[in-house]
Amino acid sequence: MQRFELAYDRMIEAALRGVVRDALIGVAKHGLPGEHHFYLSFRTRHAGVQLSDAQRERFPEEITIVIQNQYWDLRVHADKFEVGLSFGGVPETVIVPFAAMTAFNDPAARFGLQFQLATDVPAEDDAAETPVEAAPADDGSNVVVLDRFRRK
Repeated sequence: MQRFELAYDRMIEAALRGVVRDALIGVAKHGLPGEHHFYLSFRTRHAGVQLSDAQRERFPEEITIVIQNQYWDLRVHADKFEVGLSFGGVPETVIVPFAAMTAFNDPAARFGLQFQLATDVPAEDDAAETPVEAAPADDGSNVVVLDRFRRK
């Protein structure tokens, strides 16, 4: 019989990535309300990330994209999102698995989440599993902190 384990840190991680997914689904359907805009950071070499070679060369580890005024064709899937962006006037479609995300921030709501790599999909260059971890905010933003839920 297979051993059952309650992996609360993975459950919380999945739920928090779901918050980002739900926010993107709403924006894909209705557009950005009011002053809301998103900063999304992700590992450029994570498995499943589709990004031009030029951008990967400029940002070999991590990149932050902005969903605000100049984006198009935002599509949200269960495990990833894709969006059209322009880099230096050159349009491209970026595909980002939610597991590749390292941070999400909506400055209008003063809300942010910071992640390390998800435990279910390893990066191309990361062999070790790293659970999600959030850093405390120093600007009054609401940042979810997960360390208190972890086993020490």
